[in-house]
Amino acid sequence: MNINRKEAPEFRAIDNITLIHPEHTKLDNGCNIYCFNSGDAELVRIEWIFGNLRFNPANPLLNVGVNTMLADGTKTRTAAQIADTIDFYGAFLQNEYGFDNSEVTLFTLNKHLTDTLPIIKDILTNAIFPQKELETYVRNQQQKLQVSLQKNDVVARRSFNKALYGDTIYGFGATAEDYKVLHRDEMLAHYRQMYQPANCTILIAGKIEQQTLGLIKEAFGAGWENEDVKADNSQPAIHSADEHFYFTEKPDALQSAIRIGMPMINRTHPDFPSFQVLNTVLGGYFGSRLMANIREDKGYTYGIGSGVSSLKHAGAFFIATEVGADVCKAAVSEIEKEINILKTKLVPEEELDLVKNYMLGSLLGSLENVFSHADKFKNLHFAGLDYDYYDRYTNTVKTITSDDLLALANKYLDFEKFYKVIVGKY
Repeated sequence: MNINRKEAPEFRAIDNITLIHPEHTKLDNGCNIYCFNSGDAELVRIEWIFGNLRFNPANPLLNVGVNTMLADGTKTRTAAQIADTIDFYGAFLQNEYGFDNSEVTLFTLNKHLTDTLPIIKDILTNAIFPQKELETYVRNQQQKLQVSLQKNDVVARRSFNKALYGDTIYGFGATAEDYKVLHRDEMLAHYRQMYQPANCTILIAGKIEQQTLGLIKEAFGAGWENEDVKADNSQPAIHSADEHFYFTEKPDALQSAIRIGMPMINRTHPDFPSFQVLNTVLGGYFGSRLMANIREDKGYTYGIGSGVSSLKHAGAFFIATEVGADVCKAAVSEIEKEINILKTKLVPEEELDLVKNYMLGSLLGSLENVFSHADKFKNLHFAGLDYDYYDRYTNTVKTITSDDLLALANKYLDFEKFYKVIVGKY
């Protein structure tokens, strides 16, 4: 076969993207179960997802601390015994904290479910947060925090979130002192209120055999009861800061961290898919305008990008990079220039077609296995959306025009109103 390496491969349009829909079961205790049955491997991924409790400024680390320490000991097992049992059966267990939800995830072979599910049940109903383990956790986290705060990009991200989201779970940045107020009795109370079935969604993905669902219903059904106090998943109102410019000077810095952006619509807003296209043009992929200008042309940085975050109670648009300290002002000027170009000039059709193909290809490529389909469902389910969201998304990407993007840029992108955070030299 003869290949002409001087010609780029032809684009091939993506007609449709098919997503796997789950089967839904609701247990009598209020726990919802969603099953994604697909695949040949005798492997399942089971996620227990809990809505975080209301942010408490007096004890701000309760959500993350409790989730992180779930497997550090129960009434019947030590942390070492839990880890050894999971390892013995070739399974994998992890806890993951997010702004809106906290998760416990188990990867296991179907044949070992009868041995691994009791471990999860024990963690979710009998965790005790041993004092010795708590002291170790606090000490380790304080040390990690001390190291992290030496990094300009970490400081910039914390300042940016604080400016956008204020005194909420989204804007909080831990200090060493915050870890000192983590006490075992308060963690136990938080645990009992949060980790109960009415506040739990179970997602099962993989090869779900006939007995799989039965084992899960048996373990997390009638024997798992709710507490008298319901989980309070509400969050304080968000009040963004009045000040829009934050500069933390580090005289010896070789690089400056830049974070620029503003509060933005989230996935529930009709404009969100369109704004994702605009974001991709600006800084959402390696061939973006910010990369072409500030990395490729100016050589100010190894990487720069923009993104859109969608949270349950908020959203944000942001641009993030680290540049040479001596070119920080110039980099900010170039970012402003690229924003203004989007507001004054139409995106060329060739560029827009490239972005459209990239976005549709990325979506299709992200659906590589049944776990990916379950992840897409999570994005929808916890935002209160249905599968027609992805139909609207793909249709928007296919049909959006340069005129649409120009109008969108003028509607949402006002550089003067952006929050600007610089850490290093400016």
